[in-house]
Amino acid sequence: MTRQPSPPFHHTPYDGTSQPFTVGLKPIGEEGWLEPDPLLAKHLREKNRLFSEHLETVFRAEVDTTPAQQEVLDLVKENLSRFHQETHRVGDDAVEIAETGERVVLSGSPPLMTAARLVQEDLVLMRPGPDGYRLAAAALCFPSSWSLAEKFGQSMTGIHDNVPGFNGSRMGMMVARIFDNLKAGQFLERFNWSIYPDGELHHPLPKQIRVKIDDGALAQLFLRVERQTLRRLPGSGDILFTIKIHHDPLAALEAQEGRAGLAEGLRTQLLALDADQLAYKGLVATRDDLARALEKISLGKP
Repeated sequence: MTRQPSPPFHHTPYDGTSQPFTVGLKPIGEEGWLEPDPLLAKHLREKNRLFSEHLETVFRAEVDTTPAQQEVLDLVKENLSRFHQETHRVGDDAVEIAETGERVVLSGSPPLMTAARLVQEDLVLMRPGPDGYRLAAAALCFPSSWSLAEKFGQSMTGIHDNVPGFNGSRMGMMVARIFDNLKAGQFLERFNWSIYPDGELHHPLPKQIRVKIDDGALAQLFLRVERQTLRRLPGSGDILFTIKIHHDPLAALEAQEGRAGLAEGLRTQLLALDADQLAYKGLVATRDDLARALEKISLGKP
């Protein structure tokens, strides 16, 4: 079965439905927790490569997290079996990826890694402790400018120490309360967007975007949207944080239905970023050129 590439701009949080550097969590149904799409096989191939060639970079786990990891694997299997039979054939001992016929054996590897080899989402296990929730285990193949090695074992404060307006702010306190009060059976979703100079999925290093509009700014850049979800594991009480990457060439916006509104929404959010937020997103040198290019799209100019 040959599946067509997923359409670009599947999620568009910059259209006004979300705001950058805010909590922005919204409830979703269990059927929408995982999000396999036509790029499933491609993303899983890249995950398998990273697990094979760069294991310590993309997987870490505290020694006592194995039961919680198994809980994650069981929940992923259950969800795929109930809601995603078109893409996954779930058996007792293995799961077959329908498009490729590849069988992922369900034993013999850390359960969190096995779960991550079934889905496009990265899987991060947050465990409560004296300093709040900390990163206790993760299969993180597609980070957006952060390193699992640096953040592993850190609390929410440490993980977000470079995020403008998080620590010591209302946003940080709200996230802490949400983590404390999240109940098993609840599913929450939020989005982030960023801009990158290439279409690579694995981006552990910080970046700075430097292009000029007369160099064809849009043709060089990719719009990266993170879809994040939260759910509490009913057994361990840990929180599972998932991250799904959508990575689209920004030039494709020019042919997108509703492009004027999307371009204006992204331009508006770009121009609203303060200096610290621009630096965090790596857009200090590019924001104005990019805003002008987006304005042309929004006005229908060549």
